[in-house]
Amino acid sequence: MVQSPKPADAAAPRLGKPLKRSFFGRSVHEVAPDLIGATLLVNGVGGIITEVEAYHHTDPAAHSFNGPTPRNRVMFGPPGFAYVYRSYGIHWCVNFVCEAEGSASAVLIRALEPTHGLPAMRRRRGLQEARSLCSGPGKLCEALGITIKHNELPLDQPPFALHARIGKPETISGVRIGITKAVDLPWRYGLKGSRFLSKRF
Repeated sequence: MVQSPKPADAAAPRLGKPLKRSFFGRSVHEVAPDLIGATLLVNGVGGIITEVEAYHHTDPAAHSFNGPTPRNRVMFGPPGFAYVYRSYGIHWCVNFVCEAEGSASAVLIRALEPTHGLPAMRRRRGLQEARSLCSGPGKLCEALGITIKHNELPLDQPPFALHARIGKPETISGVRIGITKAVDLPWRYGLKGSRFLSKRF
């Protein structure tokens, strides 16, 4: 008897309940740590969120600080949509819009632990080491195939799928990375003990 081949992600952990857009209609400082341990998938490829950063409209490091522009308009709501932008003219970065419409606050997704679609991620990134696939916001977007075409898309509809964490993982916080304003705010959150971070806390 011929056995069916195992799926590529046979060892992938089970998923929690799907997150709805209403999950994001709260303070960005509540949403950001609550995303640690959740699973982000894009067309079925992705993994467990291990590191994020919060950006509030009163924060001079936020793209929305000086008001709406064609680039950042999605940040002004409603919540539960993707804000994708190009960093340093090189890398795409994905953010999740939070808070009530008009607030213009968002969470930057900085790192994932790859769990689903590793062959696709390795092909896109041109490397094998799982720890390096999504260890930064630009790497993450390249691995998941996120580009400007995903900007302004709802986070609870395909190609996006977000699943709540199972249990409550221990999180840690620290200052954000790669900014020159409001550098002392401890608005970076991570999964304690994770090997899949962009930078240690």
